[in-house]
Formats: sequence, structure tokens, C-alpha cells
Amino acid sequence: MLAALRQFDLTGRTALVTGSSAGIGLAIAGGLAGAGARIVLNGRDAARLARAAAHLREAGAEVSTSAFDVKDAVAVEAAVAAIESQAGPIDILVNNAGMQRRAPLQDYPLETWRELMATNVDSVFIVGQAVARRMIERKRGKIVNICSVQSELGRPGIAPYTASKGAVKMLTKGMAIDWGPHGLQVNGIGPGYFKTELNQALVDNPEFSAWLINRTPSRRWGELEDLVGAAVFLASDASRFVNGHILYVDGGVTASL
Repeated sequence: MLAALRQFDLTGRTALVTGSSAGIGLAIAGGLAGAGARIVLNGRDAARLARAAAHLREAGAEVSTSAFDVKDAVAVEAAVAAIESQAGPIDILVNNAGMQRRAPLQDYPLETWRELMATNVDSVFIVGQAVARRMIERKRGKIVNICSVQSELGRPGIAPYTASKGAVKMLTKGMAIDWGPHGLQVNGIGPGYFKTELNQALVDNPEFSAWLINRTPSRRWGELEDLVGAAVFLASDASRFVNGHILYVDGGVTASL
């Protein structure tokens, strides 16, 4: 049994988690740190990153920060080079940065569409490519892209978000196909509805919350710690023959009509 558990050990590995100053990204970063990984937190707000890093250090994590815009290819390349020089080779990349903007599709502003697609899709390509080029040279690496149940399902008022997360799902598969022969594993996590600050309005809406709980076979909202096991699995040797897979952590939402 101990030999099996050692497959999940991330000691000595460096993980870059984008969009990790709060919410899902910070929870995943904390989970990877708990499995032994050195963590590099990313976001655009250096002050928020510093607070997040302090929170993880209090729990005993080895953590540094890198403030850059995941949509800016020049900034990404410079940041990845600096991380590899200072913190060591990036063994694990979690592409978590994302945004949501709700509006009826017929009224959705073009500039908001472009901002959402750049944040949710372009960033996965830009950061993924910059890190993968280096991983390919080393013949190893783990990339985990954060998808969504909206990679499979739609809801009123979020068609652009659904389109973006569907694209991330298929980009994940494409990355696995192109980079798998070089020793990389690229997979995705598809969270269901989780209690985060971005979803607080929905959590506080009794009608929506009741609908969601009744719609979910597990009969509850997701808690951030529910994502940790999936992230550690996909970042570790335990998933060394898992490639191009989307692991839905959703309480069964995608299994139920």
C-alpha cells in the first residue's frame, strides 16, 4: 500500500498554477503543496499574490510568486524563463486562470467576448506552449487545464463561457496528442458548481441553490477541497498513463439529465 501511495508524492517538483491568488487556483496550489510540490503562484495583482503566498507558507508550503498577464505572450515567455532560472524546471503546470461574464447572447458585447476568449482560451495556449517547449526538451511534464461542466453542458446567459470551456476541453486533447510522444501528460479537471467568491451570488440565491442541489446526484455544492485529490492525481506519477482525459469533479451533474 505504501508503494502505491508513493506514486502521489510530488516532493522535489515545481508547480506553476495560473490564476492562483484565490478560489480554485489557490486551493489546487495548496493541495499540490501538501503533496510535496514547490509552488509558484500567478496572478496580475502582486499584493493579492503576496497574501496568498503568506497563507500557504503558514501551512508549511514552499512557495514563490510570479505576477504576469497570462494573455501576454511576451510577458509569459519572460516569466516562465525567470521561474525556471530561479525556482527550477517547471514539472507541473495548472492552467487555471479564467473569467465569467453573464449576459443574454443577443446582447453580449463583442469586446467582452474577446476578453473572455483571451482569458479562458488564449492563455491556455500561450502559457501551455511556453512551458511545454521546455518540458519537451526534458522529455517529461504534467499539464492540467481547468475545464468546467460547461465544457459539456450549457446554461442560459453563459453561451460564450460554454464555448470557451468547450475549446479548452478540445485544446487539452490536442495538447495530449501532440505532446504525448515527447513524454508529457496533458489532462483536464472539469469542476462542477463550487462555493467560491465568483459564485457567491448563486450560492446566496435560494432558488438557484435549491435547483442545483436537486440537480446534483451528490445533493450539495462542491467544496474547494473536493478538487485537491483530482489535481494531485493528474499532477503525479499515479496518472502516468492518463492522457487527454477530462476528469469531471461535479457531484455527478454531467451524468444526470
